[in-house]
Amino acid sequence: MPKSLQQILLEATELPERDRATLAGMLIESLDPQPEPEVQAAWEREIGRRIAELDDGSVATVPWEEVRRQLFGRQDGD
Repeated sequence: MPKSLQQILLEATELPERDRATLAGMLIESLDPQPEPEVQAAWEREIGRRIAELDDGSVATVPWEEVRRQLFGRQDGD
């Protein structure tokens, strides 16, 4: 007999925090439809292009602190 949702939830809440987080992520991912092959291929090309730009130095990263400052500055009217 399959377990009820309540039973599954009770068991899941007894897992260590890291395992609960992993389980939550897996459940969320299971709701997403599988990407179409051409969309997946396009993303893989884009990721490869961005990695190559980082590796060859043609683009630079921006520290998170700077991004956060710029974002919050804009919200505050800067």
